[in-house]
Amino acid sequence: MKSRPITDPNLEKVIEIKGLTKSFGNFHVLRGVDLNLYRGENLVVLGKSGTGKSVLIKIIIGLLKPDNGLVRVLGNTVDEISYKELLALRLDVGFSFQNSALYDSMTVRENLEFPLVRNRKGITKAEVNHAVESTLDAVGLLQAINQMPSELSGGQRKRIGIARTLILQPKIMLYDEPTAGLDPITCLEINSLINEVQERYKTSSIIITHDLTCARAVGNRVAMLLDGKFERQGSFDEVFDTNDERVKPFYDYNFIK
Repeated sequence: MKSRPITDPNLEKVIEIKGLTKSFGNFHVLRGVDLNLYRGENLVVLGKSGTGKSVLIKIIIGLLKPDNGLVRVLGNTVDEISYKELLALRLDVGFSFQNSALYDSMTVRENLEFPLVRNRKGITKAEVNHAVESTLDAVGLLQAINQMPSELSGGQRKRIGIARTLILQPKIMLYDEPTAGLDPITCLEINSLINEVQERYKTSSIIITHDLTCARAVGNRVAMLLDGKFERQGSFDEVFDTNDERVKPFYDYNFIK
């Protein structure tokens, strides 16, 4: 269990969000979001389906524009920079998709080589081999280097998806439901991997999850999205130490069977 909530106001903000709003017609999704991600922390974002977690991530990486508010990533105001600058910024922000998003027609090696060759012009074959092998070793799957995604388990595919994101050595990691659809033992392994990535690569991460076991295991800090705002932030225990009827059912579903 994580027990190191990051509260020092002097720490560097790698993501800064103030007064963020986003609506789709008459559907108001984000209603004045304030959120900071500090260098080196794992921040867990919780919330019911449809509360705007995925919308928030898309705004952070510039796939959606906010209606109002400030979104600053690594010092860049996302909706004000040029498209070329946005593409460069995205190389520093790794996104681990819920479904792993591997290319089924490529081997594990080829899946990891692809983003390197596309984004690192002039990289040598030896450098590519070293990066692929060291990154696979970091996620514990070097032995799978020549396998196809269809030959891997769900947990292994999740690990390879994280490895493909890590190979560009991003400064920020965004995890979308990293334990979804996995068995309990594999969930624990993925939780451990997220913590290992934080320590080994010195990443700052946002982890979107419905899994409170995951949230408690990986989060230095937890932020719960309620009615379009982050109304509860702090350690896991601080967020759930409440009688708020919007929060209790979330906890009860996960832990009271």
